[in-house]
Amino acid sequence: MTSQRIIDSAITVLNEDFYAPLDMIAEKAGVNRRTLHRYFKDRTSLIDACWADMMQTWHHAMLKAYNSSTDPVAQLEEMLYAGIDCGVKYAFLNTLQTKYLNEKPKAAENEAYEQAKNNWFSLVPELQRQKLISDSLSVAWIRMLFVNMINTTIQALQSGDVAPNDIKKFAWYSFSRSIGLP
Repeated sequence: MTSQRIIDSAITVLNEDFYAPLDMIAEKAGVNRRTLHRYFKDRTSLIDACWADMMQTWHHAMLKAYNSSTDPVAQLEEMLYAGIDCGVKYAFLNTLQTKYLNEKPKAAENEAYEQAKNNWFSLVPELQRQKLISDSLSVAWIRMLFVNMINTTIQALQSGDVAPNDIKKFAWYSFSRSIGLP
């Protein structure tokens, strides 16, 4: 499908150079600029499509991670890894995150996001009930730690200062210890 090929190309190109011209994206997708504009009227609509693609990918990855186990600690760990993987793939969107967080997402995207978020939010109180996470930390605080651990991991990976083989292990160790998991 041409539109998905253009989106995938945009993700690749914009992760390397956020200000790359649409011509570079079209070339990467193997189409001309006129074809790109047949699917996306401008750069904003293409970035919106990348955002929608990320939300769908993130939702599926989080759902898969959540369903990977019945152990809430294992689920939380897998959800962190899924967040890292999605964050790395869509790193250029981190710079645009505020714009999208302040706008109302489409209803279907919002439902998928809410479902994945509710799965995540159910894990923390369960771990607190089991006395595995300190109940002196609020769920909102733990969520901020989770999101920022993903962002830190992406930055460390992009810097090249941390071996890619170790990055997820370091992220889980740091996050789990920060919320009091043994």
